Amino acid sequence: MFQLQRVALYPLIRIDLLPVEDTNQLIEQRRTNLTVLNEAGIDPFSNKFTPSDDAATAKENYSEEKPVSIAGRLVSKREMGKTTFAHIKDTSGSIQLFIRKNDIGDEAFKIFKSLDLADFIGANGVLFTTKTGEISVKVSDFVVLAKALRPPPGKWHGLADQEVRYRKRYLDLMANDEAKETFLKRSAIIREIRNFMNERGFVEVETPMMQAIPGGAAARPFVTHHNTFGRDFYLRIALELYLKRLLVGGIDRVFEIGRNFRNEGISRRHNPEFTMLEAYQAYGDYETMMELIQSMICHVSEKVLGTLKVEQKDNEGNITKTIDLTPDWKCAKYKDLICEKAGKNWFDLTPEQRRERARQELNIEIDTEEEDFEVTNAVFEKLIEPTLIQPTFVTHLPKELVPLAKLSPEDPDCVEVFECCINGQEIAPAYTEQNNPIEQRERLEQQAGGEQQKLDEDFLTALEHGMPPAGGIGIGIDRLCIMLLGQESIRDVILFPQLKPKEDSPNPRADSDPA
Repeated sequence: MFQLQRVALYPLIRIDLLPVEDTNQLIEQRRTNLTVLNEAGIDPFSNKFTPSDDAATAKENYSEEKPVSIAGRLVSKREMGKTTFAHIKDTSGSIQLFIRKNDIGDEAFKIFKSLDLADFIGANGVLFTTKTGEISVKVSDFVVLAKALRPPPGKWHGLADQEVRYRKRYLDLMANDEAKETFLKRSAIIREIRNFMNERGFVEVETPMMQAIPGGAAARPFVTHHNTFGRDFYLRIALELYLKRLLVGGIDRVFEIGRNFRNEGISRRHNPEFTMLEAYQAYGDYETMMELIQSMICHVSEKVLGTLKVEQKDNEGNITKTIDLTPDWKCAKYKDLICEKAGKNWFDLTPEQRRERARQELNIEIDTEEEDFEVTNAVFEKLIEPTLIQPTFVTHLPKELVPLAKLSPEDPDCVEVFECCINGQEIAPAYTEQNNPIEQRERLEQQAGGEQQKLDEDFLTALEHGMPPAGGIGIGIDRLCIMLLGQESIRDVILFPQLKPKEDSPNPRADSDPA
């Protein structure tokens, strides 16, 4: 009777917790196995193989004895004398391999037994169903495609250190199918956004990431230097000003999905580089943008998730709330929300009284240098925005907050703007774009505090050539993904988030861990 040897679908060993010396022993054993392959005349890094199907397609299009060629990472092995059951895994999923010594020969069978988990192989064979009902490949021959010289992370418990998951995302993807599914869905979300915008007649463009003057938002930029020009440039903080130039040039519907860079703090909602969608539609306004974002998010949710009811879960997987994206979304004016939270007479108080109430009664820390409108906005950001779980358009913001928007005809202290808030955070601001070059110059000069070098004169010149009335919107793709995919942090939807360099690493880009 053969003794059954089992190797789990990634082993129970917590590689991320092993002492360095034990990890080194595992690595040394794998290098020895590489030598065994080389001595058998096999270079696992030089072979070629073209799969006919991925794992999911092979199972979906199953027919008995159908020839297939399958490739993937070896994730389990179960040896039973002259027979071995194994699983290989690709992006689509896993499929079982059935390997018999009589089918592939003594030498090949010996080589297969010497393979380590996480090695890549390609296998030819035919499909069949085992007695337990599992679709499998009866292997006729195989080829080693890559040798893994380090062991995989523990499958059943995952990676013990959350930081390791972020620093070594490839290990997270290997060990955690849910993490991989999150990023596959993020890709699908962006694809459906593009499909939606294309159907609406928007033209996708690319604009400069290095800019002589950073504009379109109030944020600290990253500075770089161009040696040939002998001058500094800035990584863009927003897409806005170049896209508006294209409205001037005659492209009436334009959008870009790209990276922005802001040299500011890091939190569960902020990363120094992040992905934005900005879109501008000639002859539209902020209400046009309301319809656009509501329709877009509903389209994406239905296409990618198959529902408009999006569940939010905690770290243990428990449902904490459900967001209902069903139209029509709530609208509320900024001032009304402030008065509900800070007192009906808030805007009748003096600036000093507002500052005092914010500190004493609302327990909000206020910097002595903050202007009056910033004090009011602190009330919104600290006490109101986190409560806006269901989709809400917060409209008519103070003009000081959005210098690129048109003034509201019903309240000259406000602009025609909305912030779309979902799950307690801003997903997208949008507004009726300012196309009066005289008014725009005055507003930007106020924002710049009289520092002329901060003005984008080329943009202002472009406006003087005439820009059509338009609506514009900026959507934080990362925050949208946090909400749609039920994640807690921006780090869970960015493949390689920025992290504080390890102090013991001489090269922050070369930091390592036992895994």
